[in-house]
Amino acid sequence: MAPPAVNGTPVLTPRFVELLKQEGQQPEHAPAAPAAPAAPVPPAREAAPQRRSRGVPRWPLWLIASPAAVAVWSGWVALGGMCGFGEVNLLPGIGRGFNLNTAITLPVGVEAYGAYALGAWLTPGTPEQARVFARWSALGALAYGMAGQIIYHLLAAAHATAAPWPVVVVVSCMPVAVLGLAAALTHLLRAADVTDSQFVTAPSDSVEAAKASMRATVAAGNPLSVNQLAGRFSLSRGVATKLHRAVLAESNGHPTE
Repeated sequence: MAPPAVNGTPVLTPRFVELLKQEGQQPEHAPAAPAAPAAPVPPAREAAPQRRSRGVPRWPLWLIASPAAVAVWSGWVALGGMCGFGEVNLLPGIGRGFNLNTAITLPVGVEAYGAYALGAWLTPGTPEQARVFARWSALGALAYGMAGQIIYHLLAAAHATAAPWPVVVVVSCMPVAVLGLAAALTHLLRAADVTDSQFVTAPSDSVEAAKASMRATVAAGNPLSVNQLAGRFSLSRGVATKLHRAVLAESNGHPTE
């Protein structure tokens, strides 16, 4: 049996080989059937450029906070004057004229700590112990600030020139209390950074994903912040901080281990 021919050339097709085997004959040498041409591979599509997400604008916060800061500042300074706070020479025996009204320490202390604790409470990745402490101390600082404003306006409405002694006691203790709370919260946050000094506290896939995202945003000129890394990839603040510093150092030509 002769094999079929293609363009005058005998070609061994699979069907012809099968027929020869059924008849007990061995196929003679002939070129195999030409392979079907490969289907063309469509060109890969270029990835569409990702649009940068715009965060919430912060100018409304400044608009809201500015008049509130004026009211809070004036209330605390006036209440401090009623409680015995006033102008003092900060360098007695050394120089003259370097005086400061200590009443300004009240709004700076209590309101600044309230904002600091509120930020630690709401920041993603804050350790649980520090978050609980920050939550209760932030609420306490805000309540203390409201109480101070209420007391001042009640005294001012009554045309009082001096606060009663219980108010003097509570207001006088506030700077010391705020110092202790701020020191405790800072130690809790720093202790978390020391605990998370190695990446073993977070899953390796989360760390690698965060590192890749951080490198991409650095290359795009809009690097992620520590808070964004912690929130998007469920990292603790210590891990996010170390990763953030490492990628930035790497982008500046400083190799990291």
